[in-house]
Amino acid sequence: MSDQPPHAPPVSGADEEREKAKNIGALRALWPFVRPYRVLMGAAIAALVVTAVISLTLPLAVRRVVDNFRVEDTKVLDQYFLAALLIAGLLAIGTGLRYALVTRLGERVVADIRKAVFDRVIGMSPAFYEKIMTGEVLSRITTDTTLLLSVIGSSVSIALRNLLIFVGGLALMFLTSVKLAGLVLLIVPAVVVPILVLGRRLRVISRENQDWIAASSGSASEALSAVQTVQAFSNEDTSRAQFSDVTELSYGAAMRRINTRAIMTVIVIFLVFSGIVGVLWIGANDVRHGDMTQGALIQFVIYAVMVAGGVAALSEIWGELQRAAGATERLVELLHTIDSVQDAPTPAVLSAPVQGRIQFEDVSFSYPSRPDTPALDALSLDIAPGETVAFVGPSGAGKTTIIQMLLRFYDPQKGRILLDGVDLSAMERAQFRKHIALVPQDPVIFATSARDNIRFGRPDASAPEIEAAAKAAAAHDFIQGLPEGYDSPLGERGVMLSGGQKQRIAIARSILRDAPVLLLDEATSALDAESERAVQAAVDQLSQNRTTLIVAHRLATVKKADRIVVLEEGRIIATGTHDALVSEGGLYARLARLQFTDGIAAE
Repeated sequence: MSDQPPHAPPVSGADEEREKAKNIGALRALWPFVRPYRVLMGAAIAALVVTAVISLTLPLAVRRVVDNFRVEDTKVLDQYFLAALLIAGLLAIGTGLRYALVTRLGERVVADIRKAVFDRVIGMSPAFYEKIMTGEVLSRITTDTTLLLSVIGSSVSIALRNLLIFVGGLALMFLTSVKLAGLVLLIVPAVVVPILVLGRRLRVISRENQDWIAASSGSASEALSAVQTVQAFSNEDTSRAQFSDVTELSYGAAMRRINTRAIMTVIVIFLVFSGIVGVLWIGANDVRHGDMTQGALIQFVIYAVMVAGGVAALSEIWGELQRAAGATERLVELLHTIDSVQDAPTPAVLSAPVQGRIQFEDVSFSYPSRPDTPALDALSLDIAPGETVAFVGPSGAGKTTIIQMLLRFYDPQKGRILLDGVDLSAMERAQFRKHIALVPQDPVIFATSARDNIRFGRPDASAPEIEAAAKAAAAHDFIQGLPEGYDSPLGERGVMLSGGQKQRIAIARSILRDAPVLLLDEATSALDAESERAVQAAVDQLSQNRTTLIVAHRLATVKKADRIVVLEEGRIIATGTHDALVSEGGLYARLARLQFTDGIAAE
């Protein structure tokens, strides 16, 4: 479970910089995603302008109707009403068109943002995930982008429309009555000040609210992904309490945001409509004294209401834009995160065919989360093409780290690692990884069919090739026994399979990849004796003419290795064959004596 304290929202290194930004300027980061759809955006803006202009013409028609209500020529009056009906029809069509265009633009832009963020994070090295929870990343891709969809697909459009109505209505108010319009302008500073002051506060609270939502998602994701462990240790109540605490803190931040926004809305609406009432009282006196017509007063009042409504709507939308600015910052933070592992600008290319020679030259490395504890300490090793090398040693000796370094999940702080004489850091990761097949200690099974899980090793593989790989991994028989055979869905994380079956699927995937370098990280640890014997035979055949690196605690699986490398505290303390290392004594001999003696005693 996460050790994140419940009294403060999760923070990252960029939080202080984010808090310095006190306006909605962060939304400018969305422009690269909007730019490809400039034509669609232009059409939406055109529809928006047309509807705003039509809305502003309605009061003119109302004034004509009121001022000519007592005329004897009914045809003139009918024409005014007909014109008003036509204007209403055009307004309805324009509004519907604006909605369709803006909503389409919002959906398209948000889909592109989601893809861009996922494309970025799926390629990040494991060091990135030491600093941020997977659940928080998912929250940003889902919750934050949903908020942006609301803003791009609705709020921005409404804001622009109300801004046009505000500006246009204000101008027409001056044309109707300079005196009354001037009085209205006196109210504007009183309205703008609370919008700016409370809007700034609202943005900070909105950012905190989004952070707590992400923390809640991360907590739930972590607990649910390990639900069997949680239940096995009877920690359901602890998990519930932790999730409840984070959720309540998120709720508290949301309430502060809601209350701040409610206060701002109350202040703005009261000031606006109080001003309108005062101006209307003055206008009524002007009508009584004959200084303006009833139609002109009604026209002015309608424009004043439209302007006031525009200001109120803008104050509402300002809060939404503040939240969107915070969400944009969080998404842009992911897009702009610098990966600690980078491909070379002009990558080198391996010569074909790949031989599989591996060299570690004075490699030292410490994990980012444990910088003072070396995982590898000045390790040098030369592995010949086609050689099978096993790594043994106590937990924490650096065995799995060697596998991770060879896949370039991390870069060494000192030294270098070469494949066929080419430095891994000089190559594109996706390219040299194509020549490596991995069977991890904890096999990953996707929520797809057995066939697709095996095909993950080589997406272009045919059905016969997939079945041949399954047979070689001793997986064919149990797959055939599934309800739909190779087309049977395996459930999330392979919930339908036993540990040994998951491992055999992973081995079949690696066999199908047919790579010159094979990495086996405790590949048979989850198998029963019979399955292990079958899989070990398949692995022995697979490793022929391939460079094979085996990480194992069970020494029985590495006895046939060409060379065994004994590790302790990130250093090589012995190398040799099984028999040679046993005869030398030392750590390997002690481990062998314990394991094989225990095995004999157990039998």
